[in-house]
Amino acid sequence: MASDLEDLPGVGPATAEKLRENGYDSYQSIAVASPGELSNTADVGESTAHDIIQAAREGADIGGFETGSQVLERRERIGKLKMLVPEIDEMLGGGVETQSITEVYGEFGAGKSQISHQLSVNVQLPPEAGGLGGSAIFIDSEDTFRPERIEEMLFGLDDDILQAALDDREIEGTPDDEAAREQLLESFLDKIHVAKAFNSNHQILLAEKANEIAKEHQESDFPVRLLCVDSLTAHFRAEYVGRGQLAPRQQKLNKHLHDIDRVGNLYNAAVLVTNQVQSNPDAFFGDPTKPIGGNILGHKSTFRMYLRKSKGNKRIVKLVDAPNLPDGEAVMRVENEGLKPE
Repeated sequence: MASDLEDLPGVGPATAEKLRENGYDSYQSIAVASPGELSNTADVGESTAHDIIQAAREGADIGGFETGSQVLERRERIGKLKMLVPEIDEMLGGGVETQSITEVYGEFGAGKSQISHQLSVNVQLPPEAGGLGGSAIFIDSEDTFRPERIEEMLFGLDDDILQAALDDREIEGTPDDEAAREQLLESFLDKIHVAKAFNSNHQILLAEKANEIAKEHQESDFPVRLLCVDSLTAHFRAEYVGRGQLAPRQQKLNKHLHDIDRVGNLYNAAVLVTNQVQSNPDAFFGDPTKPIGGNILGHKSTFRMYLRKSKGNKRIVKLVDAPNLPDGEAVMRVENEGLKPE
């Protein structure tokens, strides 16, 4: 397969350079783009963009129909990232899936950011210890990321899991050795790529940058296996106020979701987004809170989990929506050392 962008119809050196500058540097990345976004990016007509995408799809051999057996074979490559809370992992069918968007929503202080921190640690563990042997990207829109929490959660893991992590990184020593612990912490922090999003436009740019980072590390020892966006909706909610702004907000949010979903699908990564809630005044019975983002987020999220406070440090985790799993509830504790079983 020819991989030079200039081999695509209608793509000369100038157009190819524009495409590369905007992250479209492979047939695969072009093949999953829409004519509209490619037209804006490369400054070509939509008809030309359509021809470019079609040629890229043929060259990358994607976009066709598959048999059910082929889909099953592809799904067998999907990884399961464990939270290491057995009841929740069981409820999720083994853990948080790669190639899917998992949304966690709940009120302030429910523990959404704790889940994103915990998974940023767990994803780096070897598969036999519940991880995916990969690195994480953390897009931080609410100034929630704290390296101190990573340290607490890492050393809150069981000693046998820590030993597996030390062995995996070829760090000599045991979980009790101070020098080994320092090396391990530095190694874990180095494999979390963090960026603070200052507004919705910046957040969208960071999602595009995440695609570049994932591509850059694709062949490394720790490829990107987790993309966290905490929180997905905060900037959109603050900047697009009132019913008159609802349509443009949803359009922008939709594109953003497609960008982060692309990272998950192209690089076999789990995508975790946290979401805020609002009160539904029409609800006379049951819990009046509902997630921000409307139907667009509801349809795009493969798995939706609702987190709510219980007594003390206990949290109730409810699986609200999943394509192949029944609804369910589990209880966990949020402690300094991380997420723990009840």
